[in-house]
Amino acid sequence: MSDNWKKRTQLVHGGIRRSQYGEVSEAIFLTQGFVYDTAEAAEARFIETGPDEFIYARYGNPTVRMFENRMAQVIGYEDGFACASGMAAVNGALMALLKGGDRVVASRALFGSCLYVLEQVLARFGVEITLVDGTDNAAWDAAITEGTTLVFLEGISNPTLEVVDLRHVCERAHAVGALVVVDDAMATPVFAYSKQCGADLCVVSTTKHVDGQGRMLGGIICGSQELIRGPIETYVKHTGGAMNPFAAWTHLKSLDTLDLRVRAQAAGALQIAEWLETHPKVGKVRYPQLPSHPQHAVAMTQSPSGGTVIAFDVNGGKEACFRFFNALELFTISNNFADAKSIVTHPATTTHQRLPQDQKDVLGIGPGLVRLSVGLEDVTDLIADLEQALDQA
Repeated sequence: MSDNWKKRTQLVHGGIRRSQYGEVSEAIFLTQGFVYDTAEAAEARFIETGPDEFIYARYGNPTVRMFENRMAQVIGYEDGFACASGMAAVNGALMALLKGGDRVVASRALFGSCLYVLEQVLARFGVEITLVDGTDNAAWDAAITEGTTLVFLEGISNPTLEVVDLRHVCERAHAVGALVVVDDAMATPVFAYSKQCGADLCVVSTTKHVDGQGRMLGGIICGSQELIRGPIETYVKHTGGAMNPFAAWTHLKSLDTLDLRVRAQAAGALQIAEWLETHPKVGKVRYPQLPSHPQHAVAMTQSPSGGTVIAFDVNGGKEACFRFFNALELFTISNNFADAKSIVTHPATTTHQRLPQDQKDVLGIGPGLVRLSVGLEDVTDLIADLEQALDQA
């Protein structure tokens, strides 16, 4: 790979491996295991695996390795380990690096499953968990003290799109010897900035923008070769969270168009967010690129884009919000985001339903909150659909 390649070129050519047949499209190796010419060769393979040598699909696979290399290059890290889902990647990163007695400081604004791993799984095994307001640098400073092992956060939170000052958090964490792990699902692989801000590991749900078409689950942990091929690989390969080759191949083919898709979706998201701010039936609109966003200034120092997702409140609470949802003709009601199809989600009753009400209140997940994921449809059609549905709210 050329060090001078831009991201769009990396997305097409990065990490390519061709077999002896010289195929154009990446090959898919649907195999669980691999054979050896001799018993001595098998023994040698288990002692030390070379870059083009594999043992078992749970440990590694040529198609999966292509995907890992390409994603690591695009996001800016040395290496990556692909997992069965975004949550398998989150769980793998945290479980591989933590033990009883360690201390984690995390942003309070986290996806519900991430909170479960922290508060129900890791805490059960004696890991101390401290949650803070991720938008408050002083809160991070007070919480990240000597003895902190790891810091975990979403660069842009789901679903309320809070933005963390990642450079500040990384500097504070590294000053006390703590690792920083960032969930970058909302930032998108195209606009991801974890590496530039100093994060040690970046976790991405490739179910979202990478697949981008509602087909495959996937996730990846990106970081230094020392961390990825050390504790991360050791934990994930032994616990069975690795990505299957067909998902990796599907993801590889999606990467060809990722930059084009995400940039089009993000441009549409900004246009829709600006329009929503003018509508009388819409309350607060949350999108990092809007000057009205509470963390707009820091967001713009970290990324040129606000991503593909908008959060906004429909005036009138749950009943008005549901009328709005049910009147939509073009938008799909679902709990996913970052699809080619535009999607609306009601977090309070679906993705974040199990959060206690007091936590919902703190995070701003009210009965009128809408998470809107912008797809690849014509933006004027999307705005027209939103307008007619809001008229019925």
